[in-house]
Amino acid sequence: MIAVYTLSSLRASVQTMSSFSFAAAPLSALRVRRKQPIARDIVRFELVDPAGADLPAWTPGAHIRLLTPGGHTRSYSLCGPVQARDHWAIAVKRDANGRGGSVSLIDGVQEGDTLTMLGGDNLFPLDTDADQHILIAGGIGITPLYAMAQALALMPTQSFHLYVCSRDAQSTAFLSELQQAPWRECVSVHHDGGDPSQSLDLWPVLETPSAAHVYCCGPQGLMDSVRDMSGHWPAHQIHFESFGAATQGWADNQAFDVVLQASGRRLNVPPERSILECLRSAGVAVASSCESGTCGSCKTGLIAGQVEHRDLVLLPEQRSQHIMVCVSRSIHGGTLELAL
Repeated sequence: MIAVYTLSSLRASVQTMSSFSFAAAPLSALRVRRKQPIARDIVRFELVDPAGADLPAWTPGAHIRLLTPGGHTRSYSLCGPVQARDHWAIAVKRDANGRGGSVSLIDGVQEGDTLTMLGGDNLFPLDTDADQHILIAGGIGITPLYAMAQALALMPTQSFHLYVCSRDAQSTAFLSELQQAPWRECVSVHHDGGDPSQSLDLWPVLETPSAAHVYCCGPQGLMDSVRDMSGHWPAHQIHFESFGAATQGWADNQAFDVVLQASGRRLNVPPERSILECLRSAGVAVASSCESGTCGSCKTGLIAGQVEHRDLVLLPEQRSQHIMVCVSRSIHGGTLELAL
């Protein structure tokens, strides 16, 4: 039976999620029930409890952390439907130029395989105290916003509009579902053909502040553009989630060593792995959540060494003393000493 949300029930669910973490749930493994290409280089995975039990409840904006066959830990937004308890769904874009997590998952996982779940959280929750919502998605950033749209469509007192920006129809995740949804009049899809000059003009949407809450997820260029255009809005009404820090200008990954101050222990970080992954493999406990340089959970003291800071969290004045070990690396392969 499909549940129908009321405003009060979804608000209660969000309040519950604010104190709930998937890390506290007993579930540690998920079986791939279905693997389905849904757009160019994008694959949807349906994940179930291996024992057939219902999965924990979640709210739009939540993500889970999975261990890929290649040993990478990656966070993926749950993309709905939020009322389903028999499965979770994620959509993954294969990035051949990434750090290997998406390639490992898409190329190395088949239906029937079991994946290790390392936890999850909701750092991008839907604020249901508001009754108007503007959802802005770029590329694979559609995943959390698609879940939000599905939930809001079940709440008759809520109004929303979802703007989807992508290169072309073939690269747009959930395009068929969006075009056929009973709430398709609440969706605008824009294709720029890969030409930045043809990007969707969001200024008419954001020029005049309103009571709406704005949610944006996508590439750094889109995030920066929305941030600039919404600077005159009340800060509490603007919400961002990045699925990865900006990659432009990064040097090619090189191997380097990290030295742990407390023990003097030295660990090698190969090009295809992060500092966080190597610390975890060595039994060194470091808090983490997004593992994309956007949440700040893994901030670690920096004692010595030159860092290429790849995160979206640290202020310039913090970078001489801290590092986000999930994404940042040594410059030119030099040794880093960490306060661990």
